[in-house]
Amino acid sequence: MSVSTSVPEPTQGVAVVTVDYPPVNALPVRGWYAVADAVRAAGRDPATRCVVLAAEGRGFNAGVDIKEMRRDSGHTALIGANRGCYAAFSAVYECEVPVVAAVQGFCLGGGIGLVGNADAIVASEDATFGLPELDRGALGAATHLARLVPQHLMRALYYTSRTVTAAELHAHGSVWQVVPRAELRDAALELAREIARKDGTLLRFAKAAINGIDPVDVHRSYRFEQGFTFEANLSGLADRIREDFGTRGEGGT
Repeated sequence: MSVSTSVPEPTQGVAVVTVDYPPVNALPVRGWYAVADAVRAAGRDPATRCVVLAAEGRGFNAGVDIKEMRRDSGHTALIGANRGCYAAFSAVYECEVPVVAAVQGFCLGGGIGLVGNADAIVASEDATFGLPELDRGALGAATHLARLVPQHLMRALYYTSRTVTAAELHAHGSVWQVVPRAELRDAALELAREIARKDGTLLRFAKAAINGIDPVDVHRSYRFEQGFTFEANLSGLADRIREDFGTRGEGGT
């Protein structure tokens, strides 16, 4: 289990941050902080002009580790997950250079937080995106889903826990390119290299400028959502839903 950073072509200015938490990339608290640290470090490197955020395995991200939540008799894991997700999502948004997300398979819960805050998304043909929060005793990341689809579709997807395909997001303009899975990494690197050909200082100015004119404060709105997640846990509602979910699968935010 790891989050690693590589520079496949040192002269190209592209750093690749890769998440690998088998079997489904459902991240424990330390995993979210590791993503945050890696993305921030890559963006701070003056030699980096674009970051690719990628993952190994069947899917890009299955959210937080529900099993870690269930092992905790108190609220330590919940608070850690809330803060860890917030840190990781913020790191992607605030990365000093553009971030390209390379998404394969499932992108669920916390995965939406990551890609929703990325600057561009390249996805494989088998990629699906969704927030199964209401099925997993949680709330959150509607802030980020709203950056991928129109408002009413976001609400319907959130209430139903349904997913959408990469092709559907491409039609909405939020996915840059959809490619066969075997070509995903190359396609993401190709876009990253194109971005990285720009002047590094100007790219940093551009990222800060675009964030500065964002119509939604993603930090405040996501933190607001997290308050309801904590309330659901304090009431015991989340535990009851997670107990049922634990008999059917794993992962989720």
